[in-house]
Amino acid sequence: MSKLLVHQFPCLSDNYGYLIHDPEADTTAAIDTPETGPIEAALRLKGWQLTHILNTHHHADHAGGNLELQDKYGCTIIGPRDEADRIPGIDKEVGDGDTFLFGSHEVRVIGVPGHTLGHIAFYFEEAEVAFVGDALFALGCGRVFEGTPAQMWSSLEKLMALPDETKVYCAHEYTQANAQFAMTIEPGNPDLVTRVKEIEALRAKGKPTVPTSIGLERRTNPFVRPDSVEIQALVGHAGSDATAIFTEVRHRKDNF
Repeated sequence: MSKLLVHQFPCLSDNYGYLIHDPEADTTAAIDTPETGPIEAALRLKGWQLTHILNTHHHADHAGGNLELQDKYGCTIIGPRDEADRIPGIDKEVGDGDTFLFGSHEVRVIGVPGHTLGHIAFYFEEAEVAFVGDALFALGCGRVFEGTPAQMWSSLEKLMALPDETKVYCAHEYTQANAQFAMTIEPGNPDLVTRVKEIEALRAKGKPTVPTSIGLERRTNPFVRPDSVEIQALVGHAGSDATAIFTEVRHRKDNF
């Protein structure tokens, strides 16, 4: 199996675009289509030909460039079955538990509803990478627009069940703001304190804080740490179930 190559670049005001490439099969996919100009510039830079688009969900900053790119490159669009009527140009519908091949790499689809009802993530087990759209962010998670907090928490549990070493490519550079909030929720977490300093140093140099990893999020992301005694005490839900704790943390972030 050839190595999966990942090329990351900024799009719009705070999105990230990703190209993935299997050199042996000569296949290239855009993970979502936030902005066509930067995607095409990245293709020219790498000398790759776009063969696929993998959409995580229907929002315009994730699927808005589908038709323009499909018209130009004839690429195959793979997206969430439960949002098929809202994914422009979709060719192949997939849902939770499905697998498909991208070149020589098996891709597992993980259903992660909450931000939107049909949101999916793409997990490349052999390459140890996951593309999670707006379900999970570095030190954060997506707003619950269409689903329920219970759905969102269940989705985050699925992602946290992936191996610690899994690289997580999320869709936005929200980390510095997320870090400020995280420090109001679990200020006594030494791993979080260290990470916040690292984030500040990276952003001061204009460098990305993405990708993150599952292990790092488990240790520092307040949205996925309902077992933390400090978080339970601070949000007033000591001994509560994980969904209740997550719901309160999400509510506080919505109003932060």
